[in-house]
Formats: sequence, C-alpha cells, structure tokens
Amino acid sequence: MIVVRCGGKQGYDSRSHSYDPSLTVTPPVEIRPGQSLISTISNETVPVPNFARKLLWRSEQNCQCVLRTAAVLTCVSEPPPADAFRPPYGGTEKPVYRLSRIRWERLPSLAPAGQVPSWEEFERYFQRPWLDHLMSWEQQQLNPNENQPNYGREHGRIVSIASLMLCLDLPKEKKEKLLIGLVQYGIDLSGLAKAGGRWNEGGGHSSGRKWPILLASILLDDEGLRTLPPTAVFQEDTQTYYGTGWFGQTALWQMVIHHGPRAPYEEKHPSRWEEWDRTSEGYRLCCTAQAWIGTCLTALLMKAKKTWDHDAFFDYCDRWMRQDDPYAEKRGEHRRPGQEGKTYDPFVDAMWHAYRSKVPEQESAGNPRKWTYDGSSWRWVSQ
Repeated sequence: MIVVRCGGKQGYDSRSHSYDPSLTVTPPVEIRPGQSLISTISNETVPVPNFARKLLWRSEQNCQCVLRTAAVLTCVSEPPPADAFRPPYGGTEKPVYRLSRIRWERLPSLAPAGQVPSWEEFERYFQRPWLDHLMSWEQQQLNPNENQPNYGREHGRIVSIASLMLCLDLPKEKKEKLLIGLVQYGIDLSGLAKAGGRWNEGGGHSSGRKWPILLASILLDDEGLRTLPPTAVFQEDTQTYYGTGWFGQTALWQMVIHHGPRAPYEEKHPSRWEEWDRTSEGYRLCCTAQAWIGTCLTALLMKAKKTWDHDAFFDYCDRWMRQDDPYAEKRGEHRRPGQEGKTYDPFVDAMWHAYRSKVPEQESAGNPRKWTYDGSSWRWVSQ
C-alpha cells in the first residue's frame, strides 16, 4: 500500500473485512518523492503468537493477526543525512528529523525504582514499523504480529514502560536505541494524524498514540510535530472528563463508542446501570488506565502537562492510582474495584510510587472539555 490518507480500508490481506483490492500496489510500481511503499508478508494461518505475549494473559497470547511483518520504503528527493529518522510513512509530506537534534537534557535522570525491564526486549518492540492507519477496530487484525502488539492496551503499556525507561539515570548510549524507536513511532503517528488519523475507537483499541507524538516534538524541539488538525483526537482525552460521579469522584471515564455511541455512566448509581454501562465499566477496569499510568507520570516529569492539553487525563490517572479510598463510605456495598491502585506492570507501579509526589511544579492546560455525541456527530464541549 501507499498510504496517502488514513481510513477504514486496506490493501494487504483479503481475509479482513477491511480489504479493498483497489488499494493493493502490485509490482512493478514507480514510487515518486513524497511516497512511502508499505510491503507486508501475511501469515498463512491464524492464530499466531502475539508479539507482546510476555505482557499478556495466557488466554491472549495467540492472536488473529493476518499479517506477519511489514517494512517501509520511502522515496525522497535527495539523500538524507546519515543520522536522519525515516520520514513518516503516511501522507505526502516527508519531513526530515535528525538524531543529532535530540534534546537529551529534557529527559529526567532518575534512580530506577523496582526491576527495570529488559532493554533488549523493549528495543525489539520498536525495531520495525507499527502500522496504525486503519481507523477501525479491525486494525488489530492487521497489526503485524512480528512488528507490534495487536491491541491498544499493549500499545499503551509498551509506550508507557519505554517512556519511563528513558527517564532513568543512565548514559545516553544505553538509551539511544530505545529512544530512536519510540521517537520514530511518534514521527509516524504525527504524519498519520496529519493524514486524517484519529484514535478514539472502542473500549481499549486506541491507547498509546498521543504521547509518542508529544515526546518526539519535545525531544526534537519541533512544535510542528504536535501541531495537528482538530480531527486528530486521542482515546486518553475522549474517555476522560470532569463531572460529579455517583460516589463523589470528579475525574470521570466514559466509553465514548463501542458498537455505536455510548452514553456516560459514572454519574449513575450502579443499581441503575444498564447492560452497556456494565460493559463500559469492564473496559474501564481492564483495558485503559492500566496502560496510561507510565505515560502520565513521564509527561508530568517532563513538565508536559500543559503541552498535553487535557487536564482530566492526569486527574483521572491520579484517581486510579490513589492508594486510599476517601469515598469508601459513599460507595456503600459497592466497594472500590480491586483493579484500581495499580497497573499490570510492576516497574510502572514502582516508579509511580517513587516519583509521583516529586514531579516539578508546572502549568495546567486549564481548558476543561468533554468529547460528546450530539446525535449526529462528535465534538468537544467546554465544561
């Protein structure tokens, strides 16, 4: 495929309902400057082992990914510098960013808390391109199982853990390979966002796409990377907002969309929850904040709260990780869910407990808003 615009169709493999044969590029083909050709190899049969199986529950370690791997060939008008990142594979703009422009001093230098994950393992997670241009839950079928995880929760978890690893007090030579991979992902996502990309699909499909863009922008000192069209929305923002919940909580969570638009439910007492409300609560507990906490902490440590531009995300993460429960009496017989107060990743938990109280003072965004469906379209509503 040559991805000019993000959308709901792909030309890689006919076993997915998203397949459109008109998008398949058949060799020989002439590639012009400003174009990137994505080549893929399919799995002959499914299921296959998930690339991120070390992070997964046993029941999830095999997946229905029809693609095995993918690679990108980009045509540029002149030879790039030796230290150039690959241009974004989506869209027609192919800006050149250089490793020598990285502002290493903008990364914190923290003593590790807990057991640090394997550097080789996380470097390998970002070694190959992550395909992210199919704006549908069917993306998980097209995520090459040798390139990337197939579900957004693990997208977010890998980004979250890798970001905290880059905050450790280690020589830049130790961190450089992982940084290159994560910044490259941010460059790709920025290009996709400018080509119509948006990431607010479903209960847990779209986590982990916003922070790599912001991180790349901060480290490359290039605001253009994060200057995105208003259509580029992200799950961490659309799912969090301010309100008054049934037990007094004020940073709330909503499903947004899952087999159709879903109404907010945290304002209602659980005795009034309908079936979809209970489904939403299940996704809240299993598949979203569990992937966000390390990203939240890294953004705060890098004084990027205002740059993130959605305060409810940070307050909701604080609500999730709080160790005590000031609302216990108001909850009554509906006790606090056992999933809260921790994540699936011990390193993230240890870093949060060691450093959340030590983040530097910084400005908030100060523009509370809620992603709302008005009966015909989605839009931001000021709160």
